[in-house]
Amino acid sequence: MCTLVTLYFAEEVPLMAYQPHHLSDSAPLLDSPQQIGFDNSKSKLDTSAVDNASSNNPESSYEINKNAKHPSPMVEEEQNVSFDGPGAVLVNLLTSLRHLPPAMLSSLIVMALSWSVWFPFFLFDADWMGREVYHGDPKGNDSVAVKAYDAGVREGAFGLLLNSVVLGISSFLLEPMCQRMGARLVWAMSNFIVFACMAGTAIISLVSVNKYITEGIQHAIGENRAIKIASLVIFALLGFPLSITYSVPFSITADLTADTGGGQGLAIGVLNLAIVIPQMIVSLGAGPWDALFSGGNIPAFVLAPLFALAASVTATLKLPNLSSGSFKSSGFHFG
Repeated sequence: MCTLVTLYFAEEVPLMAYQPHHLSDSAPLLDSPQQIGFDNSKSKLDTSAVDNASSNNPESSYEINKNAKHPSPMVEEEQNVSFDGPGAVLVNLLTSLRHLPPAMLSSLIVMALSWSVWFPFFLFDADWMGREVYHGDPKGNDSVAVKAYDAGVREGAFGLLLNSVVLGISSFLLEPMCQRMGARLVWAMSNFIVFACMAGTAIISLVSVNKYITEGIQHAIGENRAIKIASLVIFALLGFPLSITYSVPFSITADLTADTGGGQGLAIGVLNLAIVIPQMIVSLGAGPWDALFSGGNIPAFVLAPLFALAASVTATLKLPNLSSGSFKSSGFHFG
């Protein structure tokens, strides 16, 4: 929605009246290499023809210089026919999909599968703690169920704090890991860790619910201490693969598009599409999916490990082997 509003109300502000023809950073992704080579060869031929004409006829040289300084309105109109409108960003992103390197398709698939796992966790982690772990109910008829749910949500927030601490510490380990193992294996390993952790949340949910069912207490209130500790451990462990997801895919994308002569920024924009599309799908589909199984967060948390396993296998088999030295931190910058 924000993108549509921006595209509709954005106003173009021209920087200058006339700009010479040049290849932008996104040209390698928007135009085919054959077309770029043809344009360059054509410009060289035109330049040599102009030089020959100016050497033979000084008056024609004066006319050429005059036209270069004061181009005709028709020339300006032809030069302005490009992707310069408010929707230029979206048009460039969609156009660049045709000219991305072949390995970028695998990177987009792995990215989409990875975020199909993370968004259910981000959306329902605190609610999962309140319902499946603490067995509370935000709409309960008694205050005990509501208080148990509130306690579970607060415990989920504490779990996210542990997740952030582990994420921050893990970020310092990414560079040596990628240099030793390679970015491909590091990304695949992170997805496998997510698979194990999300499978653990599904197992914890089933054990927590079945424990009270077997004891004959269908709507028990409160948490089991062992299950609570196991849940917090999973929250903390997920910080490590999350730090990888926040950085390594973008480094791989920049490395894959480095040989195209530019366009890394546009390729990163295309990679972000593999994040927002799963977000919209999960936001719109998680609720109806859980409703098919009588509500709760267990259905979404059972489906998430399958996406994580698919992402891990795809990353291992389809992503190219990149040089271990290509992942290098730029360091800290102040000022």
